[in-house]
Amino acid sequence: MADENQDHDEPVIRDKRRIDPETGEVRPVPGAAPAADAASEGTEADAAASASPEGDAGDEKELTVDDILNAAQAEVEDPTAEHLADLKRVTAEYANYRKRTEANREVERERAIGAAVSVLLPVLDDLDRAEKHGDLEGDTPFATIAAKLRASVEKLGLTPFGAVGEPFDPQQHEAIFQQHSDEVEVDTVADVVETGYMLGGTLLRVAKVVVKTPA
Repeated sequence: MADENQDHDEPVIRDKRRIDPETGEVRPVPGAAPAADAASEGTEADAAASASPEGDAGDEKELTVDDILNAAQAEVEDPTAEHLADLKRVTAEYANYRKRTEANREVERERAIGAAVSVLLPVLDDLDRAEKHGDLEGDTPFATIAAKLRASVEKLGLTPFGAVGEPFDPQQHEAIFQQHSDEVEVDTVADVVETGYMLGGTLLRVAKVVVKTPA
């Protein structure tokens, strides 16, 4: 009986555990390439990609910062016709902008001064009436104050106009009365009722006058 039992095949036990219980290391999977081989294959694949036609594009010379700066400097020293045309256009536009700015600034300046001086026009009219009545003769305090006031407004650019004997100009004169006369050949100012004023190149107020017309 003992000999018969020994003739039977003993059962085969296969250990399929991934972790070796004795060493604690991961056992290799049958039929899989070792990790070192896989890494080497990845390296070879990268090398093949770098050697591919797409990688050949890297053989071209890459532009550096110095190359770009040198090209820009060369363009400044020897500009193209298009750039010269752009430069001339920008220069002309800037010159026109400056002219418009200066003109607008002068207009605004005259407008501001005109608004301030307009308040003084009735006072200047009173001085003109006082002068006609002889109240500004001599070195009286009143005459001195009148002279200073007139000089101050003239410094601001205020210029009076309208005098007896000058030709009548409908752009600057307002005729409040007309007299026929044989003494004149054209319409002429016979008397100034209210002086006109110019502020720079701006007409601030027309002159009110009496006009002599040819008979």
